[in-house]
Amino acid sequence: MNADRQRFTVLSRQWCHLCHVLVDALQPIADEYGWDIEVLDVDEHPALEARWGEWVPVLLHGDHELCHYHLDEAVVRAYCSVFPLESRA
Repeated sequence: MNADRQRFTVLSRQWCHLCHVLVDALQPIADEYGWDIEVLDVDEHPALEARWGEWVPVLLHGDHELCHYHLDEAVVRAYCSVFPLESRA
């Protein structure tokens, strides 16, 4: 991951079908805006599991929750649009 790029964080579980679907749907948006995706398995992080439990998948940017269970593409695109696109030069 590039430290200079914006990053989505997906709180996930390895066995969670909805988690995989959300990441797959998010990838084209992340590519379009030049953002990275970090996937964290809540089962490997007790504090995350305690906080988010059955809400996964959860899509975050920093501490800001964008959506959970299913990707809300309109919300994510609106949120990303307030950040400047990286130079494609």
